[in-house]
Amino acid sequence: ELAARVAPTETSVLLLGETGTGKEMITRLIHEGSRRSAAPLVAVDCSGLTETLFESELFGHEKGAFTGATSRTIGLVEAASGGTLFLDEVGDISLAQQVKLLRLIENSSYRRVGGVTPLRSDFRLVAATHRDLKAMVRAGTFRSDLYYRISAFPIHVPTLRERREDILLLAESLLVRIRPGRTFSLSEDARRALVAYDYPGNVRELRNIVERATLLAGDGVIGMHHLAEEVVSRDASAAAGVCDTAGALGGIPFRSLDRQTLARALEEHRGNRRDLAASLGTSERTLYRRLREFGLARRTVSAR
Repeated sequence: ELAARVAPTETSVLLLGETGTGKEMITRLIHEGSRRSAAPLVAVDCSGLTETLFESELFGHEKGAFTGATSRTIGLVEAASGGTLFLDEVGDISLAQQVKLLRLIENSSYRRVGGVTPLRSDFRLVAATHRDLKAMVRAGTFRSDLYYRISAFPIHVPTLRERREDILLLAESLLVRIRPGRTFSLSEDARRALVAYDYPGNVRELRNIVERATLLAGDGVIGMHHLAEEVVSRDASAAAGVCDTAGALGGIPFRSLDRQTLARALEEHRGNRRDLAASLGTSERTLYRRLREFGLARRTVSAR
């Protein structure tokens, strides 16, 4: 919703979230919803740019600017002209690189390496990072003026463990995409294990888990023995057992629970939101929003 709201504007966006949460996909959504959608979306992996390559990659270079520069080369800023420039892992760039980036954003102009003619930039900026930029600003490792330039509209991209109700939806969607033309299904045990796992690699890790399982499940039914070892470890299996409460609710998907059923489940858990969320295979935050819709939020506590 936030991405759709900001997309038609020219406002700079900062995407904050762990690796693998889908920040690049959200960038594409923002780009495609903007007036710049017909122009390029150019992604820059800031973590892979060394000090010496930063200016050349971003701004381009003139022929003879340095050894090996046998012709004029345009940079990624110029390639993104009229479109969107996506700076991925912007928190990884050095202070020296930050100064050059700030100058580009503030003045909308740059020079190719070895060039003297100033060029104008015309792009919409989207930046992303898994780092805590506010903490880096306090520590002096990220410039505060650059931070405020790129963070006009910050969006927190939640981890997969914060939105467990999406795990099975994503897994089933991935099954269709990874093996088009073949039909796969998930056993009940596999579904519970997938919901219980914490996914440190987020959606990217889920995709790897699902893809591996499709290679092992010759009969088209993915069971526990087809899942990666970490998913079916003792901890994950124990957590999966907590989901039996959802089974006791008749296997009804969380989003389909009515007020009466949710109130009864809440009573069984003595108003403890954390325990109820775990038993339903959803995040506490998502559960709280649903409880608030039904007017049940006041009956709860969040035990930590």
